[in-house]
Amino acid sequence: MKLSILDQSPISSDQTASDALNESLNLAKACDQFGYTRYWIAEHHDLPGLACSAPEVMLSLIGANTKQIRIGCGAVLLPHYKPYKVAEIYNMLSTLFPNRIDLGIGRSPGGSAEATNALSDNFLQKVFKMSDLVDELLHFLKNDFSNEHQFSKITAAPVPENPPIPWMLGTSEKSALLAAQNGLPYAFGLFMSDLDAVSIIDKYRKTFNSNQFSPAPKVLLTVPVVCADTTEKAEEIAWSPLVWQIMQDRGEGQTVPSIQEAKSYELTDQEKEQLKKLKQKMIIGTPYEVKNSLANLQSIYNVDEFMILTITHSPIDRIQSYKLMAEEILSN
Repeated sequence: MKLSILDQSPISSDQTASDALNESLNLAKACDQFGYTRYWIAEHHDLPGLACSAPEVMLSLIGANTKQIRIGCGAVLLPHYKPYKVAEIYNMLSTLFPNRIDLGIGRSPGGSAEATNALSDNFLQKVFKMSDLVDELLHFLKNDFSNEHQFSKITAAPVPENPPIPWMLGTSEKSALLAAQNGLPYAFGLFMSDLDAVSIIDKYRKTFNSNQFSPAPKVLLTVPVVCADTTEKAEEIAWSPLVWQIMQDRGEGQTVPSIQEAKSYELTDQEKEQLKKLKQKMIIGTPYEVKNSLANLQSIYNVDEFMILTITHSPIDRIQSYKLMAEEILSN
């Protein structure tokens, strides 16, 4: 079983955005040593409590301070951008950090309607043209001059010896089919979807294989996890990100609350039920309990890699959570 990291660069109530970004760097450095396969940082725009709006900037810093872990964006929100510029950025990163760059591709806005309008024109129209945008991006990444593409004479320089590996990210059949039709590996955000992930992933594999792409179809699942020495401690730590989601739904929660702040936050009966449902989507427990839960998901979805999203108020708790998982799963 392979483990990777999805980092949303959360800002805790006792942090600045600068603190949060520095903790993202610390997390990547630690997980590089722990043996994680890849580290992806997410792109968000004007969302309270999330610090990273420009993953490519952070990836330059992280790449320079790590040695072997693959690094990438989860995901570049492609409808906001011209594919040529995205290819230039990630070719540049691949030139600086050979054979270590992933390029996750997504279609969501990553922020409010106002932020979307400030970022790009005609976002929804570009979402409808997502297939064309992906085709154009892959053309530039392949640096293929043999076809009749409208940009066949343009190079997304610098051209790295080992190009970035593109992934499709999503939570629906539409994204799964787009990945399969382009021969791309697929990252499914299990924690963000209430759809039938088993059938979606199965359709991805069947469509991929019907097109006879090589190498074989590849799927990873993104799941939220909090791991600690004891179940009780993990439950206590997890209370913070769980309550934070409720706070955000109220239009509150500008930052991740401390455990004490979360415990003292008054919830309505409806919110208590909502919190129970949110908790069911998380894996919370000791290293042994987390390993068993992931093994169960592995048997259900037939995947060999999990991308772990861990949000805690304390950076120490977050790194410790990843460390405990690595010691239990990656060291055995």
